[in-house]
Amino acid sequence: MHDPFFVPASSFVFGETIKPLCDYLSLRSLPSHIHEILFAFGVYHLIFEYIAPPLSSLFLSHRYSKLSYESKLRWNMHCASMVSSCTICALALWTIVMDDERRNMNLIERLWGYTGAAALVQALATGYFLFDLVVMIRYLDVFGLGMLVHASSCLITYTLGFRPIFNYYGCVFMLYELSTPFLNIHWFFDKLGMTGTKAQLYNGIALLVVFFCCRLVWGAYSSFNIYRDVWNALHLTEAAKMGSNNDEMMRFAGDRSLPMWLVVLYMSGHVTLQALNVFWFGKMIAAVKKRFVKTEKKS
Repeated sequence: MHDPFFVPASSFVFGETIKPLCDYLSLRSLPSHIHEILFAFGVYHLIFEYIAPPLSSLFLSHRYSKLSYESKLRWNMHCASMVSSCTICALALWTIVMDDERRNMNLIERLWGYTGAAALVQALATGYFLFDLVVMIRYLDVFGLGMLVHASSCLITYTLGFRPIFNYYGCVFMLYELSTPFLNIHWFFDKLGMTGTKAQLYNGIALLVVFFCCRLVWGAYSSFNIYRDVWNALHLTEAAKMGSNNDEMMRFAGDRSLPMWLVVLYMSGHVTLQALNVFWFGKMIAAVKKRFVKTEKKS
């Protein structure tokens, strides 16, 4: 499926300008999507800096104005995160359902293939992670080193996808973000003085269910699939790597190599993230249970 995003004329000029650097870095599909990355970065920067603060002050002045400097920064970041997670999940689901080329990819195409719609999802995610990294660097004292490392690793991983590599799986792992809106709402409830309310409890239950299904069950299943594809690809002959007749889908494939450093980077990242998901799930259960017990005591 072709990229449905509007392409401004200036993007062709900019794409051609950065093409030599992208070719040198083996990011062959990046020039075709650099405008989407910059667009997403700009949108989230505007939300964080110029939209969330005044709108929050206007509609929630009795709460937002009383927040500390650090809490206001986190509030603005949660606003950008809310828009990003809802948008990227909707787009990822739409691509999974509507992109017939992507759905019918074989092993070779899942690793080195490319469709414009799947790359759009990847580009918008990259734009958000670029924004996230900039914020983490600017306010390192507020968000901490751990969040800086997270932002850096996500940006590197999704940028490397423009080799292209694992273009098929970009949409798959973006569905992790289905739990993020519930997490943001949970945080907002605390800041709005709604800690321990039934609304927060119901949202907490939804958060646990969605997190478990999307990150633990779907995440483990998808990680197994990508491990299997990588294992099979590492045992392919050079002739077998040419097993695709779709020239359009493979137009950025290059030599169809799978460097060991790239395998280690992706695989170790997935193992680490799955371990973190289990850890975070335990923390979420404890947090929701704590608030529920407090509510019961009050009644």
